[in-house]
Amino acid sequence: MKPLLMSSSNSVEVESDPYSVAQTIALMALGRRAKSRGELFTLLKKRGIEEEVANAVLFRLQEQGFINDYEFARYWSESRQRTKKVSKRIIAGELRSKGISDEIIEWITSDITDDSEFSNAMQFAERKVRSVRSLAPEVAYRRMHGALSRRGFSGHIVTRVLAELGVTRN
Repeated sequence: MKPLLMSSSNSVEVESDPYSVAQTIALMALGRRAKSRGELFTLLKKRGIEEEVANAVLFRLQEQGFINDYEFARYWSESRQRTKKVSKRIIAGELRSKGISDEIIEWITSDITDDSEFSNAMQFAERKVRSVRSLAPEVAYRRMHGALSRRGFSGHIVTRVLAELGVTRN
């Protein structure tokens, strides 16, 4: 195994053990924002850390409470619903791409009710409808429907929201 080199502030190369390098990389990444175990594993692999070292570091960080995929997923879900007004389908896809297990995703998304999805869709649509009021009804309907669909809301929620806002095709 080739020793990893770390540069210090005075530009002198210092040999370091791979475990310390991996731990430093992971802790620096966690300092910027919370990350899932999968995100950190991908980062460590991208930075040239061997798989067994990466797993050892991540296991230790998990034991110490620095990594908790369930808490990360719960926070991510709440944040995305609050700020971006996206559906549970979009949230599940984002969590899956961050390496969260399907079991945790199921737990997190099961907490999102149809009523809360409708509420999120309605809040988003109320903001969006202002920008399409001056357009022809067909164009306004198409844009609103597309915007809600891209946010991952189901057809029946989209239809219900548009009906409540009075956005029709004609």
